[in-house]
Amino acid sequence: MRDPASTAGYMAAPTVLRMLRITLHAGFLALLLVGVAATASSEPGPAVVYPVLLFSLCLGGLYLAGTISEKRAAKRQVVPPSSSHGTRYARFWLAGVTGLWIVLMVLSADFSWLAFALFFLHLHLLSTRHAVVAIVLLTGVVIAAQWSREGELQAPMILGPTFGAVFAVVMTIVYQSLYLEGVNQRQALEELRRTRSELARTQHQAGVLTERERLAREIHDTLAQGLSSIVLISRAAEASLEAGATDTTRERIRTVQQAASDNLADARRFVRGLSAAEGDPEFLVGSLRRTCASVEQQAAAQGTSLRCRFEIDGTPVRMPAPYEVALLRAAQSALSNALQHSGAGTAVVTLTFVGSEVTLDIYDNGRGFNVDGALESAMKRTDGTGFGLRALRERISALGGVLDIESEAGEGTVVGIRLPLLPFDDGTADD
Repeated sequence: MRDPASTAGYMAAPTVLRMLRITLHAGFLALLLVGVAATASSEPGPAVVYPVLLFSLCLGGLYLAGTISEKRAAKRQVVPPSSSHGTRYARFWLAGVTGLWIVLMVLSADFSWLAFALFFLHLHLLSTRHAVVAIVLLTGVVIAAQWSREGELQAPMILGPTFGAVFAVVMTIVYQSLYLEGVNQRQALEELRRTRSELARTQHQAGVLTERERLAREIHDTLAQGLSSIVLISRAAEASLEAGATDTTRERIRTVQQAASDNLADARRFVRGLSAAEGDPEFLVGSLRRTCASVEQQAAAQGTSLRCRFEIDGTPVRMPAPYEVALLRAAQSALSNALQHSGAGTAVVTLTFVGSEVTLDIYDNGRGFNVDGALESAMKRTDGTGFGLRALRERISALGGVLDIESEAGEGTVVGIRLPLLPFDDGTADD
């Protein structure tokens, strides 16, 4: 949508130009009628009046035809008049109008005022150099006609036409300046419109990409990891069933059901957004405890032993929901990696509230890995795997936090997260 102020500025110049055209055309016809009336009132006789009427009708008709043609061309014109200098037919038209005026001047000097309108026409349709020459000649014709009628040359006969010619030149310069301003404003507004459209399109694309990244992180940290656990436990259940261990199979099937139930709950929270309970300080603590218990249960169902312990240091405080979700997803991702890839027997999750920071450390005593190599390998994958570390780093960075991963082959892994504690407004402030 165009800015109203800019649109008003753009419309002002074309309005002025139209008024100038209308004034010029009306003035020409009015001066022509004044010349006819003045000539007729002086009673020069039929030998002069009839030719004056005939040539006046021819001049008026020719001028009207050119005016209609000029109006149609003006709607299509996108460059200033001074740069186009009119077409070949326009110059022939101008020559015809000027010739008929000269004939009328020979018959009666009362048509001298028409020279003022002719000045503008020559400046409009000819180049500046040719227009100035033509104006000088037209001024000479007017002076000569006045001199011939009065019988002697007087100062007003020279000063009047000369001042009229100078005024016409100045007004034409103003006209061209207004025309250029109108064209420049139109081009500037079109450029502004294109720029706004491009900016809106770019912002929309950036928003789409940001939302896509957010959805990818949420899906990886919730649904994808839950489904991966279900696949592993179901395979273990199948193996125990084939071995005839019905009790173990039954327990693993229960674990699959629990994992599926938890995954469904995560999916529902994901669809409807963060629930109101996530503003509770105990939400994160309780969720981390349940995550540790779930990891132990999944490990047992897979036939492995992974002891997961949760510790808390300091007093839990209220945090914005994105903080709680980021810390919870980090713990889930790290513990899932420990369960599926590290072969760890022990994992410890420590949540610490100290000063103006909250930290979360996840340690496991698994086989470890090369952090830089893992990140580089994840960037090259196109099958959707290896997204966890990169997504976790992006999630924490978006909140102004720091993610540190320390790991060496055979020495386990420590994932450390630090987030600044910001004032949290839960909307329950006193009135």
